[in-house]
Amino acid sequence: MTVAVALSGGADSLLALLLLRDAGENVFGVHARFLPEDGLPARLEELCGDLGVLLHVLDLRREFEELVVGPFVRAYQRGLTPNPCAACNPAMKFGLVLDRSLALGADRLATGHYAVLRSGALFRGRDAAKDQSYFLSMVPRQRLGRLLFPLGEWTKDVVRTELAARGLTPPAGRESQEICFIPGDYRDFLRARKTELSPPGPIALADGTVLGRHQGLWNHTLGQRKGLGVAYSEPLYVTGRDAATNTLVVGPRAETLTGGCRTAAPNLLADPSAWPGRVLVQTIYRQRPVPARVDLEGRGMTITFSEPRALPAPGQIAAVYSEEGRVLAGAVITAE
Repeated sequence: MTVAVALSGGADSLLALLLLRDAGENVFGVHARFLPEDGLPARLEELCGDLGVLLHVLDLRREFEELVVGPFVRAYQRGLTPNPCAACNPAMKFGLVLDRSLALGADRLATGHYAVLRSGALFRGRDAAKDQSYFLSMVPRQRLGRLLFPLGEWTKDVVRTELAARGLTPPAGRESQEICFIPGDYRDFLRARKTELSPPGPIALADGTVLGRHQGLWNHTLGQRKGLGVAYSEPLYVTGRDAATNTLVVGPRAETLTGGCRTAAPNLLADPSAWPGRVLVQTIYRQRPVPARVDLEGRGMTITFSEPRALPAPGQIAAVYSEEGRVLAGAVITAE
């Protein structure tokens, strides 16, 4: 089998390459350039040369702007809280990068993701702190059959130890940040692009009582407490963003909880008829999945939590799991 290994420059993808090579697979590296030149491709080429591995550099900067960065910006313009990693996986890493790798002669594409594939089914990775199955829930089922995740049963600490024992240092030199194309605060990124965003508007309670003014809905997130700039008899939190009236809705902590949410059409990774009677739902990365009822209605899902929980942000992902950690579906949240 010929395996293309997507090399980001970090520790995880480097060890994935080494594990597959040591297992006797015919491997070559692919590095997708999503961002402006930073010297990383040259460092990767030098490393792969030392390892005796061929490296292909794919220039996908234009496609990344069109399929990931642009939609990210437009989502904020619509008052949403986008999840660019969940969008990048199906469109870029396991979309264009997979297609280019297959065209280069690969049978499979491997990455350093912390997730497990078993017979084409996606499961949580062993390292609970690094598990990335939530972000992978939007990858189409037919694509999973072409993928390999060599680190699914590994933990991050062991990965670092293994590379150190081999005397290897990842060329990127650091862990990738949460959003790869934003080095700092997303607000600064949006301002720097001169993005047309929502203007200042009222801050109000759910009953319409105006308490102050906000400087743009895009500056605030659901559940936010600090930085509201209004005084009240008890602590207030952001409980909603009404794009139609440009109103930031606030309320006491009790109003930050909800019984469920709606989603857009789901990416089904298991036939609903085969879902177990009890499922769990996760609506934020690093969040513990909780029991919920999931009803497929029309083109979307209606999720009802067993107990009230924090308001999920429209634009984020709802991932549905079995109790054994299998990913059953993923979908974009549309409303509370």
